Amino acid sequence: MVAKPAFEHTFRKRIVFMAVLFVIFLLVIAGRLAYIQVFANEKYIAMAEGQRTGQYQLMPTRGEIQIWDSFSNSPYTVATSSEKILVYANASLITDVDSTAQSLADILGMTKEEILPKISDSSKKYVVIKKDLTEEQQTKIKDLKLAGINFDKETSRLYPEKTLLAQLLGFVGFIGDERKGSYGIELAYNNELSGTPGLLMEEKDSAGRWIFGGKRDRVPAIDGDSILLTIDKTIQFKVESILKETVEKHGVESGSVVIMDPKSGAIISMANYPTFDLNDYGKVSSPEIYLNQVTVGAYEPGSIFKPLTFAAAINEGKLTPGTTFVDTGEVKVDEYTIKNSDLKSYGQQTMSQVLEQSLNTGTIFAKDSIGNAKFKEYVERFGFGKKTGFEVVESAGNLSNLKSNIKVNYHTASFGQGISVTPLQMVQAFSAIANGGEMVAPHIVSKIIRESGKVEDLDRSEKSQVISSRTASQVAAMMVNVVENGHGKQAAVPGYYIAGKTGTAQVASKSGGYEKGKLIGSFIGFGPVEDPKFVMLVRIDNPRGVRFAESTAAPAFGEIARFLVQHYKLQPTRQ
Repeated sequence: MVAKPAFEHTFRKRIVFMAVLFVIFLLVIAGRLAYIQVFANEKYIAMAEGQRTGQYQLMPTRGEIQIWDSFSNSPYTVATSSEKILVYANASLITDVDSTAQSLADILGMTKEEILPKISDSSKKYVVIKKDLTEEQQTKIKDLKLAGINFDKETSRLYPEKTLLAQLLGFVGFIGDERKGSYGIELAYNNELSGTPGLLMEEKDSAGRWIFGGKRDRVPAIDGDSILLTIDKTIQFKVESILKETVEKHGVESGSVVIMDPKSGAIISMANYPTFDLNDYGKVSSPEIYLNQVTVGAYEPGSIFKPLTFAAAINEGKLTPGTTFVDTGEVKVDEYTIKNSDLKSYGQQTMSQVLEQSLNTGTIFAKDSIGNAKFKEYVERFGFGKKTGFEVVESAGNLSNLKSNIKVNYHTASFGQGISVTPLQMVQAFSAIANGGEMVAPHIVSKIIRESGKVEDLDRSEKSQVISSRTASQVAAMMVNVVENGHGKQAAVPGYYIAGKTGTAQVASKSGGYEKGKLIGSFIGFGPVEDPKFVMLVRIDNPRGVRFAESTAAPAFGEIARFLVQHYKLQPTRQ
């Protein structure tokens, strides 16, 4: 028997091997086709569709923010959206870079050197040269018919009154690649104001252009809702003007004012100074200027807190405005000695006189009449140590000094030191004294005007009876005496009874203790007492050359209060 040559055996093996590979290849192809046609059918249809279909997001118009103009009896827009023109370059089409840059510079008020880097890279097809063009600038550039220079539109946020209500409104800025509300109402109501984007889908050719007569589907964008605030435009302008004058007159670091309707809780005015231009918000010395000190500026209020201590003691039936005590000028507790702010002693004094003279010793006496536990209960009942539920970001303040029964902490808390509160919390608490014992919740949003046209009224008539109406009347009368006979004389309004209280407090240091030489002056009050239309707090931070609030916050309060009674056309109630 003759053996077959070895190469024939090898050849056969190779043929078999190639055949197996070919079969495997066919199976892979078949499997891939089956996968594409059966399992990934929708995916690949979508990919094919995507190559011939363009998708574009349609952006909604952001809703407006409005305040109330009491003179025209209509809303007044303080935040809106507007379309602005921008000029951009498709650098790949520019034929003479140097000449183009010079021509644009002459019209745009830019230098040639500023423009050249923007238009020199021919690989870039969309480079913004300048935003916010005037119609005149656009017309002049169009007339030049420059190759590669085109125009586009962008929607931007516009604040017609620039600095008005800056910290309350907030602004719209970029968070990553997305434009969102930052601070204030713009942040708190970003979802309502933003609206819902739409979508445009259309068939396009190989160059990415819409095919005339081709398929085009459009899901329209839903514009944002508009918001009407409780702010009175006329009052707000006046308040900001008076606050600015006060801050500049006394070389003050900063100041705040908040005015609330004590019956409804509606905020009539809310102002901070220094302020900033909302249309150019990036040009500030520090981001801290964005903060609304009325809502987040927790501080130790000082003697403006004293009426609340007296309200608690009177409400518990432990004393009356006529109750007397003997003032020795100081109170000793453990190793501490607490004195009156003027370091004087006044002998026998009624509680009304204690408030007039703003005596720390007499206020401690009032607190001790009900005990520390009951005092803390009233502090919390007046809304301190928790947020008010206000619509924008706020602080809860700090009552941690009252967590343990350390006597000196309760003594100082009775006259507003060692605890921190916000101006907003203070006007909320004093609404109870102005409103027959009922405390109201502060709010700033009056209505939401839905994109559909439906108007949603926001009723925030939340009230709680924290003291009796009799107690409220007695404490209000004591506060009137402060304005008539005590340290609040400069807050008086001729022809009207105004209740008020001054307060000058030390500024807590972050490292413990108090900042040397720094003080915060406040004045809180309401009027006219017979039927209060406003409760107001003026806060002045670290005035120079003036020690007490009676010379800074009280005069500003008085000037605003005189304007308010005229604005509301209130008839005088006294000679």
